[in-house]
Amino acid sequence: MNAMIPESVISCPHCGTSKSETMPTDACQFFYLCAGCGAKLRPKEGDCCVFCSYGSVPCPPMQAERSESASCCSA
Repeated sequence: MNAMIPESVISCPHCGTSKSETMPTDACQFFYLCAGCGAKLRPKEGDCCVFCSYGSVPCPPMQAERSESASCCSA
């Protein structure tokens, strides 16, 4: 089983500002205010949160889901 990665670098699609953020471990984050241009980021259609859309690492709930899916098929 893979270790949970709590940090993600989120990049604004409007101005390109990137910032390392600690993700919530028990929930998806639906909004993020860009530190560079102030844009209010929302998840892309089909994504559960801004980290899954604009982050370098998906959110912890998605990491857990992927880990569980992989472990059930690795037997």
